[in-house]
Amino acid sequence: MPGIKRIILIASLLMWFVLPGKECKGCTSAIIGADLNPYGRPILWKHRDTSTKDNKVEYVPAQDGAFSYVALYNAGDMDLQEAWMGMNEAGFAVMNTASYNIKDDKVPEKEMDKEGFVMTKALRSCRTVDDFAHLLDTLPRPMGVEANFGVIDAYGNGAYFETNNHSYIRFDLKDSPDGMLVRTNYSHSGRPKEGYGYVREANAECLLAPYAQKREITPELLTEKISRTFYHDGKKEDFTMSGKKSLLDDDFIPRYKSTATIAIEGCRPLSPGEEVDADLVKNQYIMWTGIGYPPVSRVRAVRCMPEGVDAGLRGVLPNGHCSLGDEAVKKRGDVFSSKGKKMYIDVSKLFNEAGTGYAQRAMEENHKTYEREIETRDERE
Repeated sequence: MPGIKRIILIASLLMWFVLPGKECKGCTSAIIGADLNPYGRPILWKHRDTSTKDNKVEYVPAQDGAFSYVALYNAGDMDLQEAWMGMNEAGFAVMNTASYNIKDDKVPEKEMDKEGFVMTKALRSCRTVDDFAHLLDTLPRPMGVEANFGVIDAYGNGAYFETNNHSYIRFDLKDSPDGMLVRTNYSHSGRPKEGYGYVREANAECLLAPYAQKREITPELLTEKISRTFYHDGKKEDFTMSGKKSLLDDDFIPRYKSTATIAIEGCRPLSPGEEVDADLVKNQYIMWTGIGYPPVSRVRAVRCMPEGVDAGLRGVLPNGHCSLGDEAVKKRGDVFSSKGKKMYIDVSKLFNEAGTGYAQRAMEENHKTYEREIETRDERE
């Protein structure tokens, strides 16, 4: 880890201990270049953390000149106004993580948190990473956002846009010496030592590094290992197989407020000037989705077509709930306990030596899902 990042990490840890009551919100995310994926496809990954525990996935058909798309929504969003991650028929995909160190104005909180509306506009209208930059350039100010937006397109391009109410700083995937970009809940262009997620970013980078070196980063690695591993870089310890029955929920990637893990795997990058065919996206793009508490979630392959969303992910139950999400939330309730304002994890219910933990059983099923769906995709290529 570069020296400056190590200093920031230590400062973040100190801040955590000084301010024990401070709630760390947000997500862990990454953009993976096609060169690091054995199938030669870029990946957009988001491990979502939010106090809104119930999510769903829905398909939105093309209308009024807009693209069709599939996206993750809060269960209560009956009108599908705020997308929190998704992909469209043009091969464009977008997600976000909240940032807490780039807002530089006094826009009141009631006028903020519009990231979901921005991503809906992007899914309706963007084909490329450059299109998303143009969208941000033309939105009315203040935009009502403080976020790191991550995007990829069918040409293998990817970028984070660290965005506040009036401007953004763009970080292109092509400029990353590692071939990937990772973001949590602070912006690299923002005020130093502010924001959250320094430890989680270090967790993700440490866990991904050996696979990046071997060019073996896959969606399965992201949803099954990175989103289910209780490694803590600040402590340099992995608690996944510790058997602990009361582990403090503190700066792991999977947390009590984790509600989804999604990896959008695109197509092999097209050449500049090639047209994106909607059938290409239907057949080649997969939004690998584990909904609910990620360590126990069962993954489904979502495609951008009317019949492309598994029934277990759709918000067809009362209050917009989905069956797979409710199943995962119920298991989360069995895994966690509270003592005062702090949450504790019974890791032994997720992982054990016999291989019968909630997480292990889900991972076994999910591996079969990945094998089956990849075979189907490759046959269509």
